[in-house]
Amino acid sequence: MIFAPGALAQLGAAVQSVGGTRVLLVTDPGLEHVGHPQRALKIMREAGLEVFLFDGVKENPTEREVDAGVVFARAHKVDCIVAVGGGSSMDCAKGINFILTNGGRMIDYKGHGKATKPMLPSVGVPTTAGTGSEAQSYALITDERSHLKMACGDKKAAFRVSILDPELTLSQPRSVTAVTGIDAVAHAIESYVCTKRNPVSAMCARAAFNHLEPNFETALRSPQDLAARSAMQIGSHLAGMAIENAMLGVCHSCANPLTAHYGITHGVAIGVMLPHVIRFNAPAAGHLYAELVAERGLTNGQPAAEVLAARVSQLTAAAGLPQSLKECGVSDTILQLLAEEANQQWTARFNPRPVTEADILRVYQAAW
Repeated sequence: MIFAPGALAQLGAAVQSVGGTRVLLVTDPGLEHVGHPQRALKIMREAGLEVFLFDGVKENPTEREVDAGVVFARAHKVDCIVAVGGGSSMDCAKGINFILTNGGRMIDYKGHGKATKPMLPSVGVPTTAGTGSEAQSYALITDERSHLKMACGDKKAAFRVSILDPELTLSQPRSVTAVTGIDAVAHAIESYVCTKRNPVSAMCARAAFNHLEPNFETALRSPQDLAARSAMQIGSHLAGMAIENAMLGVCHSCANPLTAHYGITHGVAIGVMLPHVIRFNAPAAGHLYAELVAERGLTNGQPAAEVLAARVSQLTAAAGLPQSLKECGVSDTILQLLAEEANQQWTARFNPRPVTEADILRVYQAAW
C-alpha cells in the first residue's frame, strides 16, 4: 500500500513493479469530468506502458459489465489490470480478472477460493473513502436476476498494489463523501464485533474507527481539508483490511435487499440500519462497543450500545442522510420479504448475536 498526497504519480512504477506492460484501465465514466482516468492514462503512458481504457462500469456492477470488460480485455491482450474509482470500479476490475483468467460465470466464484488458475496482477486506486475494496480479495457483483450481491473472493484477486492518494478524494461531491464515509464507519464497527473477529482484524477495525469517527463531519464541513480527507481514506482502507481478516454482520445483510428492491444507495441503507443493528446486538456485543466508545471519549453514562447508535445517527444527520426507512420511501408491507432476503445473505451468519428471519424483521420495523 502506497499512501501520500500526490501518490497517483507513482502509478506507472507500481504497474511496472508487478510486471505489467499492456494495461486494462477500469473506471467509471462519471470520473472523467474530474480528470482522474485521464491523469492515470497519461502517467502510465509516460512510463512506456500500453493502456486501454474500459469505462463501462456502473454502480453495483453486474455480470453484464464484467462480461463487456472481459471482451474488451481479450481484444487488447492485456497482462495487467488497474482500477481507478470507487468500489464499483474495483469490484468490476476483480470480476473481469476472474472471468478473463479462469473462465465461466461470476456465480461460479461465489464464496472464496474457487479460482483454480493464476490471475493477472492488478493495482487499485480508490477515488473515494468508503468501501475499502482496494484492501480486499472479494468482488461484489450484482446478480441481474435476483438483484442481490454475490461475494466472489480469492486471494489471487487481491490488488498487488493499492495507491491511496487523498488528493483524489477532494473531488468527491458531498453526497458521495457522506454515503461512502458512513459505509466505512459501518465496516469498522461490524468487523470489530463479528464472530470471526481476531487480534489482527480487531486492531485494524479499532484503528479505522479512530480515524473515521472524528473526521467524518470535518470532511463534510470542510471538503478541501486534506488532513481530514487523508484520515478518512486511511480509515476506509483499515476497515477494508479488518473485513478481509474477519467479516461483517447483519447490517450489510439488511442493506442489500433495500438496494435491490428500491435502488437505495448502499451507504444510505447502511446509515439507516446501523443504529438499530447496534441496539439489537447490545446483549452480545455491548462490551466491545464499550471499547470503541471509551477510546473515542464518547462515554456519557448511558449503555455503550446506545451511545454508539446515537453517535451514528448524529453522523448521518450531519450528512443530511435519511433517518428512517419510511423517509426512504420503503413500504411497511415489504418488510417481511426484505427480512426473508436479508436472512439469506451470508454476512448475517457472522453477526455477534445470532439472528433469525423474525429478528431481522424486528430490526427493519425499528428502522421504519
